[in-house]
Amino acid sequence: MNLLALVTHHGYATTMVMMFLAACGLPLPLSIVLLAAGANAHHGALNLGMVLLAAMLASMVGDTLMYMGGRYTGWWLLAGMCRLSMNPEDCIFGSAKQFYTRGPKTLLIAKFIPGVSTVAAALAGSLNMKLSRFLRLDIFGVAFYVTLWTLIGYMFSHLLRDIIVFIERLGHVTAIGFTLLVIVYAGWLTYNWVHDRRFQHIEKVAAHDLFEALRNATHDRLVVIADVRSHGYYDPGMQRIKNSIRVEPARLKEELIALREFMAPECEVYLYCSCAHEATSVRVAYMLEQADCKTKVIQGGLRAWVKAGGPTEPVPLTDVEHLPRFD
Repeated sequence: MNLLALVTHHGYATTMVMMFLAACGLPLPLSIVLLAAGANAHHGALNLGMVLLAAMLASMVGDTLMYMGGRYTGWWLLAGMCRLSMNPEDCIFGSAKQFYTRGPKTLLIAKFIPGVSTVAAALAGSLNMKLSRFLRLDIFGVAFYVTLWTLIGYMFSHLLRDIIVFIERLGHVTAIGFTLLVIVYAGWLTYNWVHDRRFQHIEKVAAHDLFEALRNATHDRLVVIADVRSHGYYDPGMQRIKNSIRVEPARLKEELIALREFMAPECEVYLYCSCAHEATSVRVAYMLEQADCKTKVIQGGLRAWVKAGGPTEPVPLTDVEHLPRFD
């Protein structure tokens, strides 16, 4: 059963479920759903007004839930939503930059921007936007998106049906295309796996072992702990390892000049981040190694350090690139 037939037989329910799930972060083809709903409304199978109302209501409910989740969990929800993307950090902070540059009016066009549409509501909540303001902007954004795609489907329903029939006749071509996409994605994963093997020799130290060693150290050697988390944005109140220094991976050449002041033979340098498998730390360690700077990576990063009972302190304001707070 194609999507047009599915919307025909279960029109309002299908539209509402798809809109709600997409608002909650699932990557679903909303434009196609709305086009199909509009086409069915043109042929009398559905009521156009009810389609618009159902789609807007479901999307608003989902967006509001995500807003509340972002409001009370901050980056935790956003990190979970972006975990399956190829670059989770870019998913979060690239979307945050939209708000940083355009402000809350981003919500008016968020549904049209891939990536941003998935996290916009949760991001608005995490940035402390007032609920009344969020609802006002989100209603206009959702209404614009839903109305546009539904009316296109309504006005070009015959063309839409012809396109769907054509695609069904070329089902084997579609299957081949999908298979090729899977192969390309698998190749991308394989390339990254092979590419990352060059980091296997980077020495790692358990956070608990490092903490115990520092507690019992005689302080005859300088120990430098460097925060290399690969973004300039920090959640308000975020912590770092006490007395650690900031090394910005995006400006590593410039940072290396300052870091060399500590790189005496009797110095020990440890890097940490908050990525899975210490992804940023090992890359920075590898680049520093190419510049003859020997470093070690704290296994488990900041989370493991906190779990081991290691001391932390607030991230200095000078190291924070503030995102707007929509109070």
